Amino acid sequence: MSAPHTETTLGYWQRLLSPGDAAQAAPPWRLGYPATLPDGRVLMLPIRALAADPQRAVASLLINQASFEVSDALADLLAQRLAPLAPDVVIGLPTLGLTLAAAVARRLGHARHVPLGTSRKFWYDEALAAPVRSITTPDAVKHVYLDPHLLPLVRGQRVVLVDDAISSGSTAPPVWDLVESLGARVLAYGVAMKQGRRWQAALGAERAARVIGVFDSPLLRAVPDGWVEAEG
Repeated sequence: MSAPHTETTLGYWQRLLSPGDAAQAAPPWRLGYPATLPDGRVLMLPIRALAADPQRAVASLLINQASFEVSDALADLLAQRLAPLAPDVVIGLPTLGLTLAAAVARRLGHARHVPLGTSRKFWYDEALAAPVRSITTPDAVKHVYLDPHLLPLVRGQRVVLVDDAISSGSTAPPVWDLVESLGARVLAYGVAMKQGRRWQAALGAERAARVIGVFDSPLLRAVPDGWVEAEG
């Protein structure tokens, strides 16, 4: 059985729908997955088959391609969920997490955020780096760096880490370890999308309990008429 057809993502992430406007709300989903936000609005996400197994798929979010309406709404909702923690610092994970982290920091009343990066500048210190992988580039190992000049903003602080999504959980632990090695206390790992549940095992129960997301999206499996929710 070949994987169901997918389409261009040009029209995705551009507007939020009311529950009644969301087409194909029930599975099997053909092209897009209707993710429900906490306020009941719906964000249609394009479905993308996994390269390693075309019979499995995920709903994709590229927040840097989203309309301002959508990115602002996701930042609003995540900031509302993180606000009770009153973090001293918001740390953004590259690449897509940086868009969300800056917006969340503004909404929490911060003057700035601390961006991590994958581009190594010549003055960077390997002691302030963490190796990471992602579900979209599973064969590539990248390093996430903290600029040494930003170290005083992190050391000893109560922080939240912000990324666009958590899926396999391969990115979060090394970054979490790095930040805690600097004497910071990680209050939460904030994301727009919690994708499946595989990340829970990768993080462990204590850290998984501190993941705060705006919405959930399941892992998907192919059926003759489209996609349905998969286990795990």
